[in-house]
Amino acid sequence: MTKTRYNKVSVIGMGYIGLPTAAAMAGKGLTVLGCDINPEVVETINRGEIHIIEPDLDQLVKEVVSACRLKVFLEPQEADVYMIVVPTPFKFNREPDISFVEQAVRSILSKLKAGDLVIIESTSPVLTTEKMANIIFTSRPELKGVLHITYCPERVLPGKVLYELEHNDRVIGGLDEASTKAAMDFYSIFVKGKLHATNARTAEMCKLVENSSRDVQIAFANELSIICDNAGVDVWELITLANKHPRVNILQPGCGVGGHCIAVDPWFIVSDYPEHAHVIKQAREINDYKAKWCVKKILKTAHDFELENGRQPVIACMGLAFKPDIDDLRESPAKYIASRVVSDTRGEVLICEPNIDTHSSFTLADPKEAYKKADIVAWLVKHSAFKSIQPEEGKIELDFCGINSKF
Repeated sequence: MTKTRYNKVSVIGMGYIGLPTAAAMAGKGLTVLGCDINPEVVETINRGEIHIIEPDLDQLVKEVVSACRLKVFLEPQEADVYMIVVPTPFKFNREPDISFVEQAVRSILSKLKAGDLVIIESTSPVLTTEKMANIIFTSRPELKGVLHITYCPERVLPGKVLYELEHNDRVIGGLDEASTKAAMDFYSIFVKGKLHATNARTAEMCKLVENSSRDVQIAFANELSIICDNAGVDVWELITLANKHPRVNILQPGCGVGGHCIAVDPWFIVSDYPEHAHVIKQAREINDYKAKWCVKKILKTAHDFELENGRQPVIACMGLAFKPDIDDLRESPAKYIASRVVSDTRGEVLICEPNIDTHSSFTLADPKEAYKKADIVAWLVKHSAFKSIQPEEGKIELDFCGINSKF
């Protein structure tokens, strides 16, 4: 391990990003003291186990816990680096909620000392880092000028988190040059990707813009899929052919957009700049509408089936996660669609999600058995586990994710 003054790290938030980040740093020899408000999460990790699905994470956590390089507590522990990786959802009016970030900052106030490095990784509206710095220096004015504060957003893809934590470029924005340099030195311990120095505001906006850009691109594909459905055109074939153009790269449509990033972050920009964020707002609305459109398509198909057959159809909703082969249901359009179908139809609805064992709202069915029993199969998520299901004659299949596409 590279010699550094930052040997002990406190990671606040042991979720889908916090735990892999903590494990990755511990794997490079740092002493990591995690913190989570959920006692079950704390107990699970301290047993050397994990509470989320992420390839190779279970083995890494087992190794670093056994080596005493990772231990998790219910409260933050004193360290040299404090990394805040807590949720930033939006409120009912779609305004960003940074209360968890603020709570995390207040929880470490008494532990901070000169020379420490405070890093916010949670996706945040512009000016959040400065607001948190104001909280710190109001309570601890003696730390002004001797405490490093930076914003460094995560850039990882669920299912490839450990690889991308190490290999992806990172944007690091400090409140001042000394803070930026301190964070650059720290991240170089466990990140092989290039580190790009900037200021906190730019780093905050960069994270929001990255996800908004993806949202806009997906919105084009989703809108195109609705148009093609009305025109009687195979959208999957169309996109494949259009992408043969050397300067065209249309993404694949789905049943909406989910996850804690792309489905949420654009609203942070819209909330702060409502008079200017027109394209970003419309893209968000299109992607939200796509899930509602899928519900209407399923319910109309069920209605037509009932008129033709004199009975309610059995409907199988295939997938709940927000993307293939993960267990993350946050902001999932598939989960929304399944919920709506269950509430808006009188017939039997079978719910399948192979990446989780139980769900508080649904009784989960075996995918192969559900497919066999169903009259209408709604493919919502392109899980690998679904690809082994053998097609049967007579099924009405609504493919919202391209699982049956030959293109």
